[in-house]
Amino acid sequence: MTSFTYQTRGVCSRAIELEIDGDIIASVRFIGGCAGNTQGVAALIQGMTVQAAIDRLKGIDCRGRGTSCPDQLARALSEYIEKKINGGSL
Repeated sequence: MTSFTYQTRGVCSRAIELEIDGDIIASVRFIGGCAGNTQGVAALIQGMTVQAAIDRLKGIDCRGRGTSCPDQLARALSEYIEKKINGGSL
């Protein structure tokens, strides 16, 4: 199991904590943001593959910001994949 923390940008939440087991999202926890929405998103993607979650969440916009908490989660998961492939520290 790999733990990974992503610092969000341009949204109400400050960070996203992830636990990934192989290619499966084991848990997601948003730090800050709208508690109901972020808990809902986290619960819905638990058990999904990393790529399936990216495909669903990427590009979702919140109030014209060009991003959202779900989009930031997709970006976090994309960064996780990139670091895993390139051997960077997680």
